[in-house]
Amino acid sequence: MSKLKIAVIIGSTRIGRFAEHPAKWIAGLVGQRSDLEVEVLDLLDYPMHFFGEERATTAESDTAERWKKKLREFDGYIFTVAEYNHAPTAVLKNAIDLGEFIQKPVAFVGYGGVGGARAVEHLRLIFVEMGAASVKTGVHIAFSEYLSVLKEGKSLGDYPHLNEAAKNQLDQLSWWGNALKAARSVVTSA
Repeated sequence: MSKLKIAVIIGSTRIGRFAEHPAKWIAGLVGQRSDLEVEVLDLLDYPMHFFGEERATTAESDTAERWKKKLREFDGYIFTVAEYNHAPTAVLKNAIDLGEFIQKPVAFVGYGGVGGARAVEHLRLIFVEMGAASVKTGVHIAFSEYLSVLKEGKSLGDYPHLNEAAKNQLDQLSWWGNALKAARSVVTSA
C-alpha cells in the first residue's frame, strides 16, 4: 500500500508563536514512519480573506483557492491548535472554513490553557460539519511543558507521555486515512 500524504498545519500566525515547536516535532515523528509522508503547511504562507467577506482582494481570493487546491493533495491532516479564550485561533478557524476536508481524517496537537483541550473540542465539532473524521487521541501540551520548551530549551520529544500520545494518534490517523482513502476510491469508481 502506498504511503498516506499528511499535512501538518501550523494553526497560528501570531508574532512569537509557539506553534512551530509542535509542528516540527509531530512532523518529525510522521517522517519516521514507513506508512506516512509529511508536509508542513504554514498559515503565514496563506494570507486569506475571512470566509464570506465581500471586500476580499483578488490576491486574498486567489490565495484561498491556492489553499483549497493544496489541501486536496493530502490524505489526512494534523493541526497545531493554540487555545485563546477557550477556542482555537481565528486564523485557523477561517482556514478551515475556506478549506476542504471531506471524508478525510484530522488530528490535533493542542497547547495553551489545559493543553488546548477546549480549542480541540471546538474543532472536533467543526470538523463533523466539514465532513471529516476526527481521530480519538489528541496530543495536549501542558503549560509546564510549553514553558520548559521556551525557557529551558527542552524538546517536546523529552516527554514520554507526549511521544506515546503522538504514536497512538499517528496509528489512528494511518488507520482512518487508509480506510477513508479506500472508501473514496470505491465511490469515485462507481
